[in-house]
Amino acid sequence: MSNKNRVKLKGKLRTYLRIFTYLGILLALVNVAVFTMNLTAGLMLFAFTALYFIAIVYLNFYNKPIIMNELVSFATEYGQIQKRLLRELDLPHAVLDDSGKIVWTNIAFERVVHQEKGFRKTIFSLFPTITADKFPHGNEEVSYKLDYEDSNYTIKLKRISLREMAINSDIIDADGYEGSLIAIYLYDETALRLAIQEVDNQSLAAGLIYLDNYDEALDSVEEVRRSLLTALIDRKINKYIASCNGIAKKIEKDKYFVVMPKKSCEMVTEQRFDILEDVKTVNIGNEMAVTLSIGIGINGLSYAQNYEFARNAIDLALGRGGDQAVVKSADNISYYGGKSQQIEKSTRVKARVKAHALREIISGKDSVIVMGHRMGDVDSFGASVGIYRIAKTLDRKCHIVLNDVTASMSPLVDLFRSNPDYEEDMIINNQQAIDIAGSNTVLVVVDVNKPSITECPELLRFCKTIVVLDHHRQGTEVIENATLSYVEPYASSACEMVSEILQYIGDNVKIYNEEADSLYSGMMVDTNNFMNKTGVRTFEAAAFLRRNGADVTRVRKLFREDASEYKAKADAVSQAEIYRDRYAISVLKTGDVESPTIIGAQAANELLNIKGVRASFVCTEYQNQVYVSARSIDEVNVQIIMERMGGGGHMSSAGTQMQDVSVAEAVNAVKRTIDDMIEEGEL
Repeated sequence: MSNKNRVKLKGKLRTYLRIFTYLGILLALVNVAVFTMNLTAGLMLFAFTALYFIAIVYLNFYNKPIIMNELVSFATEYGQIQKRLLRELDLPHAVLDDSGKIVWTNIAFERVVHQEKGFRKTIFSLFPTITADKFPHGNEEVSYKLDYEDSNYTIKLKRISLREMAINSDIIDADGYEGSLIAIYLYDETALRLAIQEVDNQSLAAGLIYLDNYDEALDSVEEVRRSLLTALIDRKINKYIASCNGIAKKIEKDKYFVVMPKKSCEMVTEQRFDILEDVKTVNIGNEMAVTLSIGIGINGLSYAQNYEFARNAIDLALGRGGDQAVVKSADNISYYGGKSQQIEKSTRVKARVKAHALREIISGKDSVIVMGHRMGDVDSFGASVGIYRIAKTLDRKCHIVLNDVTASMSPLVDLFRSNPDYEEDMIINNQQAIDIAGSNTVLVVVDVNKPSITECPELLRFCKTIVVLDHHRQGTEVIENATLSYVEPYASSACEMVSEILQYIGDNVKIYNEEADSLYSGMMVDTNNFMNKTGVRTFEAAAFLRRNGADVTRVRKLFREDASEYKAKADAVSQAEIYRDRYAISVLKTGDVESPTIIGAQAANELLNIKGVRASFVCTEYQNQVYVSARSIDEVNVQIIMERMGGGGHMSSAGTQMQDVSVAEAVNAVKRTIDDMIEEGEL
């Protein structure tokens, strides 16, 4: 037998079998040493050594084949045991070929997929979410989450190369062969995920509840019954929070701090915070229904962060007019309610405080830059002119940022551009404003609180001192780090707010006729000739402007329409579709109209004069975008409709801009949004 065909041992087993030979050699060396000392003893030891070597040689040649046979038998049995262990392993395990076809499965895997032994279809037929592109490449191991029937698994896939097997095979040509198998394992994490979900459900959400009109509601009821009204409101709130496994603690006469499990918070959001409507049923003779604002913070990294989320949420709810709930997490803000009209505050204390703060801020800087929203309208420009007058009264340089002047605004802007009483750089563009801006400049943003649609968003980064004056309800995107923020959704227009501030800036304010006309124009346009969203303070502001030189006839002449604009508006009204018997939807055909978005908004206002129409929507294609103008009187909150479509505004006047869509697609988007909100109970 050649040496190549002999089985050779190695490792510890070879050492173990040769140790007796090594001992024999040692014994022979000892025998030589004994011979030198005593001949008789050496002969006796020699005889023993000879017998020892004869026994070693005999046992080596006789027992070695037996040992090898036992080793082969053990290896065979060991392989069978391994195969049986894999087959009976409790961990679901299977082997696939390169195409995803199942080659082998164990009993646990067959039990999971409810298949018998020998099932040979592809893995994709069992788990559609596992596709070929998710198979591992090279020696990497990949894992994915898998939901199968009622269980949750993590599935791990590992590629096993067959290259070495092919090299040692007598029937496979190994040249260029790169075949492989894919081993998959299923780890059942159902119980773990349920435990994690339960822990998450029991995590606490923080909340704040404010009574929007506490003082006004108490004033509308007899004094002896006021304590009863307060007690009934307390009972409603405490009972509602208790039903959610939460705790409500009254921290002020009209404020509550709330703690509840996250799962309960999800439950009340599904019910869309019905406490908002339920509390309005408290009536013991009070003329004004009580409304609530709710701010909830969830999914924060700590309870302190949840509380901070709740504070931000309640600020949003109040900034949007109250009577609504806002739920804020780290990456999402949700709005609920907000169906009622905002209550106008009769007191001007807030306006006076804000006016004094604005005076201090402007006085502490060298110059003022004022800007409104992109594609400015009469209200934003009129409010800007009002801030200009405040800055000039305080002897500060002031500039108004205005890039594009629409045809409807042109007559108003021309009053200042061609007027020697005003500097040539009163109205500047974006680049000029950026060049002027610095650490000693105040940026006043009017008629907008959404940074992305301001006239020059870059200015928000260049100016450290920012003042925001706006009458639109706040949304998710707001101007951060404003030094002074005055957002009043109940105000009819930004011009009304600025007119009130003008009255408290100082006694030496002198308003020119052009400035009074601009402010009056903004109020008139935004209120649709004082027919929409007007309150006592609106008329008081208008009276103040009239006393300071505003002329109604002069203003009316500024905004007369030409024939093409009037015809376009009339056509939009005549072509309107009454959707679901209460929503008027139309399209404005721009033609040669210079300011189609303005005409679209006017057409939306006109559509509200139709009986039964609760809200109107006019879509206008302009500059490769579709502008949607939404209007209502008091029954529908068009702001939440436009927010669903990426826009905003306030309750009775809102809009949005849609890119990469046609007018027909925009109309369908409006209809889908209305349908979805009706199904969800929002409308």
